[in-house]
Amino acid sequence: MKRKILIVEDNVGLSQMQKDWLAQAGYDAVTAMNEPIARSLIRRTQFDLILSDVRLPEGNGISLLEWLRKERKDIPFILTTEYVSVSDVVRTIKLGARDYLPKPVHREHLLELAEDVFRPVATVRRKEKVLFHRTSLRILQAEKFARLVAPSDMSVMILGANGTGKESIAQTIHNNSERWNMPFVAVNCGALPRELAASLFFGHEKGSFTGADSAKIGYFDMAKGGTLFLDEIGTMSYEIQSLLLRVLQENTYAPVGGRERISDVRIIAATNEDMQLAIREGRFREDLYHRLNEFEIRQPSLAECPEDILPLAEFFRERHSKELKRETQGFTDDARRRMLTYHWPGNVRELQNRIKRAVLVTETPLLELPDLNTGGQTEFVNKEIAPVILPLKDENTEKESIIKALQICNGHREQAARLLKINPATLYRKMKKYDLR
Repeated sequence: MKRKILIVEDNVGLSQMQKDWLAQAGYDAVTAMNEPIARSLIRRTQFDLILSDVRLPEGNGISLLEWLRKERKDIPFILTTEYVSVSDVVRTIKLGARDYLPKPVHREHLLELAEDVFRPVATVRRKEKVLFHRTSLRILQAEKFARLVAPSDMSVMILGANGTGKESIAQTIHNNSERWNMPFVAVNCGALPRELAASLFFGHEKGSFTGADSAKIGYFDMAKGGTLFLDEIGTMSYEIQSLLLRVLQENTYAPVGGRERISDVRIIAATNEDMQLAIREGRFREDLYHRLNEFEIRQPSLAECPEDILPLAEFFRERHSKELKRETQGFTDDARRRMLTYHWPGNVRELQNRIKRAVLVTETPLLELPDLNTGGQTEFVNKEIAPVILPLKDENTEKESIIKALQICNGHREQAARLLKINPATLYRKMKKYDLR
């Protein structure tokens, strides 16, 4: 069954555009122009997500969120606005809003948020997940730190934007630790229902509360002897933060209605939040932050790792071609240039989604990506890489362009030649000329 999403927006063109984006991604989207209509729809329909503008002709997004909480409807809620107010941000987060997006809202950001909302609260992996080996210097530095801290039992905080692959760093730590053969449990903190948090984390005994018809283990028991990965820790409510802090301080926990147990998990946390700002605004406990951040690793954005773009694209092309049973052979030269100059605001996740869609709709063996750098997204052009794709005409900058192209393509001469719009033989001759072996 499709997930139902309510869009509350008085700009008809914008709401229709967002509705189309969500429909293309497989969601069932409904629109409302004001708060009274939205309330009426919410009473009649079970929505899985609400996306609302703050300013509306009648009512507003914040009062709609307040009404939802009074009605005890725990529906994930995302606010959008052109006028970002710090006081409004703090207020809506305390009310339990999932996120607060400044306009214009970009397609990939919206779909990425929806994907995060509907991701399972927790997943358990007992087998090692195959990770793609990236070779950019910044990624290698992050992985070096991950392997360095892995043998210890230090708590690790991974910082980075959405879609950068923070979970892959967490799994690298787990795979290189003494806990590698025990469970790796990933918890999406943004999807944790506040009233069920204690039961979800620590489990409960049969009959411990109304509806507890049987005993159930929590995430700490699922991850016993292994690693508990707390993703999007910055979205965790203050109440849940207090529960977690108590466990980290005392190294014990108790299922609801049960006896105290010793905690035997390694904690790794990740967030895209500015944690110092969250602490200053009172949204995150400073004492918990220091407990979780015994060692910090920053995961770079995809735009900071241009040499990873084409190898990752090939990896996703091959994977999704097998999954979707489509015959593909590679990318057009134009697609490669577009991928290298696009800024990838949605990072690796956006790259994967774009490639998967291209594989699905292609009518030729070579994939094209015509929608990159279009549709109002020209501001996402990577200005550091863009000059490299120009044909070599000026001998004064020729050597520098060749060096940059080879760096971007990780030394792959054929790819660098395509990027520079010359044939490989010409590139090899010029490399000899400038002694670039």
